[in-house]
Amino acid sequence: MSNPLLNHQNLPAFSTVKPEHVVNAVETIIKENEQTLAEVLAQEGTPTWETLVAPLDEKSDKLDKAWAVVSHLNSVANSDELREAYEAGEQLLTQYYAKIGQNKALYQAYEALAQEPYFSSLSQAQKQTVENALRNFRLAGVALEAEQQARFTEIQSELSSLTTQFANNVMDATQGWYKQVTDEAHLAGIPAMAKEAAANAAKKKDVQGWVFTLDIPSYLAVITHADNRALREEMYRAFATRASSESPVADEQKAKWDNTPLIEKILALRLEKAQLLGFNNYAEVSIAPKMAESTEQVIGFLEDLAAKAKPQAAKEKATLEQFAKTELGLDELNAWDVAYASEKLKEKTFNVSQEALREYFPLQKVQAGMFTLVEKLFDVRIQENTESDTYHPDVSYFDIYRNDTLIASFYWDLFAREKKRGGAWMADGRIRRKTAEGLQKPVAFLTCNFNGPVGDKPALLTHDEVTTLFHEFGHGLHHMLTQIDIPAVSGINGVAWDAVELPSQFMENFCWEKEVLPLISGHYATNEPLPEDMLNNMIAGRNFQSAMQMVRQLEFSLFDFVLHKDFGTEQFSDVQSVLDTIRDKVSVIVPPSFNKFQNSFTHIFAGGYAAGYYSYKWAEVLSADAFAAFEEEGVLNEATGKRFLHSILEQGGSQQAMVLFENFRGRKPSVDPLLRHSGIVEVAA
Repeated sequence: MSNPLLNHQNLPAFSTVKPEHVVNAVETIIKENEQTLAEVLAQEGTPTWETLVAPLDEKSDKLDKAWAVVSHLNSVANSDELREAYEAGEQLLTQYYAKIGQNKALYQAYEALAQEPYFSSLSQAQKQTVENALRNFRLAGVALEAEQQARFTEIQSELSSLTTQFANNVMDATQGWYKQVTDEAHLAGIPAMAKEAAANAAKKKDVQGWVFTLDIPSYLAVITHADNRALREEMYRAFATRASSESPVADEQKAKWDNTPLIEKILALRLEKAQLLGFNNYAEVSIAPKMAESTEQVIGFLEDLAAKAKPQAAKEKATLEQFAKTELGLDELNAWDVAYASEKLKEKTFNVSQEALREYFPLQKVQAGMFTLVEKLFDVRIQENTESDTYHPDVSYFDIYRNDTLIASFYWDLFAREKKRGGAWMADGRIRRKTAEGLQKPVAFLTCNFNGPVGDKPALLTHDEVTTLFHEFGHGLHHMLTQIDIPAVSGINGVAWDAVELPSQFMENFCWEKEVLPLISGHYATNEPLPEDMLNNMIAGRNFQSAMQMVRQLEFSLFDFVLHKDFGTEQFSDVQSVLDTIRDKVSVIVPPSFNKFQNSFTHIFAGGYAAGYYSYKWAEVLSADAFAAFEEEGVLNEATGKRFLHSILEQGGSQQAMVLFENFRGRKPSVDPLLRHSGIVEVAA
C-alpha cells in the first residue's frame, strides 16, 4: 500500500492519510535525508551553496511537508490512534533534529562556507540562512562534549514528550467536562444562538436539555451573559481548574490530566538545557534568536508598559465594581462576575453588545470583505477551489492569484468541533521554495474555533471574533505572500519570534476603521448596513477596559519570562508564588486561589512561546506603529499597502526584523501609537 505522506509533489488527499502511515513516512524520509547528508559531507573541496545547503534543503522540505500534514490532523481531527502515531513520530523527529544540530562536520561545513570570499556573492536571503544556521547549531549544542551532547538529546526528547502530554491533558480536560442544564429558567441572559448550540450539543450526547462545554464559544456565552450567578461560578471553576487537581472531574481523570508535575519537570529540563549551553537560565536561550537584546530589556519593557497602564486599569476596575454594586446588586465582584458585569457596563455605556453585533457580522460577509481589503492593498485575487480534498465537510480551500498566476493557497477551518484543539492559529502546509520542477507555492492551514451555523442562521461572529479572523489571516499573508525562495527564511521562517506577530496584529486594526467596516458587515438576513449609532458606539467602545486587558497580558508575559529566568535560583520558591508576585505587582483583578491558569497555559508549556509570551506585546508596538502609517497616509491607500507588502510581507526572515521595520517606517518603532490605540496616552504622558 502506498503511503500518501510520501507524495512530495502535492499535499495528499487527507481522506487517504491513516495513523499507520505516520511512523513509516517519518522513518523513510529520515533515512533518505541521512543518506543525502552523508553524501554531502563526503564531497571534497570547499562547500558552496549548491553543494551544501541546496541538497539538504530539498530533503528537509520533504520531511517538513509530511509532518505538516500529520501535525495539523493531530490538532484538528484528533483520535487515540493518530495521537499515538503523532507522539511516536515526534520522538523520531526530535532525535533526528538533535543529531543534525550536533553534527560537528556539518557545522564546520557551514562555517567554511561562511568564511569563504565566495560567501559575499550570495544573496541577502542566503547569507541570513547561513548565519541563522550557525546560530542554531550553537543553540543545539554542537560545541558540547559527547557525554553532554547525549544528555542534551535526552533532554530534547523528554521535553518533546512532556510538552505533547501537557497539550493533550489540556485538550482532554477541556472536552472531559460539561454542564447539563434541564431548567430553561437557569439560562436567562444567554443569547438564543448559544442556547441553540447548547441544545444541539445535548442531542449529540443523547441527554435532555442543554449542554455547555469548556470550548471557548460555549464557555464565553455563559461567563459573559448568564444571569444565573451560580451557573457562571460553576463554569468558571471548571474552566479555571482544567488539567489540575482542583478540576471537577472524576478522581481517575483528575490524576491523569493534572499538569502540575509536568510544569516542574518541563522547567527543570529547560534550565538544564540552558546551563549545558552555557546560559544562566532558559530566558537567555529564548531571546538568543529574538529581537530583544537582554533579559533586563524584556522585563524593563514589560514593567514600563505596566506602570503606564496600571493606574488607568485601577480606575477601570473601580468603575466596574461601582456599576456591579449599584446596577447589578453585586456587593463583591468575583472572578465569575467580571466578564458578565463588564458586558453589562459596556452595553449601558455604549448601547451595543457583542451579541447584538453578531447579526451584522455573518461569516460570509466578513470573509468576502476581508478578501476584498487584502486584494486591494496587496494586489492579489482570492478564489475558492472546490476541487481540492479536505479533511472535514466544514473546511474550505482557497487559491491566491496575482496577475492570473497562482501564488499560494490555504485551508480554511473555522468552526469548533469535537477532536479539534481550541484556539486559533496559522500553520504552514508547505513553504515557497525553488525546486527542480519549478516554484513550490506556499500553502497555509488557517484555523479558528467559532460557532458554526445554527438552525436556519448562518455562522455569525462577534466583533471580537472578526478581529481573531483578521489576526490569523495576517499570519497567513506573511506566509503566503513572501517572495523569498530560500526555505529557511521564506514566509514566517527565520522571522524573529518577537516580530512574527507584527502582520497578524497589524491586520486587526482594520476591523475598527469606518472605511473598512462596511466591507465586512451587513445584517445576515437583510444585508442592511451596520446602523450608524451601533457603528459609532462600537468604535467608541474600542478602548473599553483596554488598560485592564493590557495589564492582564502583561501579567501573563511577566509570569512566563520571570518563571524561566528565576527557576532554580534563590528567588524561586514555586510556580504559584511567581504568579502571585507578578499579580501583586501589575494586576488589578486577582483570580481566586483555586485558579490554576498555569496548568492550561499551553502557549508556554506546549507551544513555542516559552520565555517568549512577551512577543505579543513587543510585536504590538511594531504593528501599531506600522498601522499608524496607514492612518497618516490613508487606511485604504494602495501605495502604502504595497510598501508594507514589499517591505514586510514579501521579505520573510531574509533580513533582521528591525531592518525591515525601519525600511517600511523610515525610523525605529515608537510605543506611542500602541498607547494611543489603547487609549492610555494620558496616563503615559
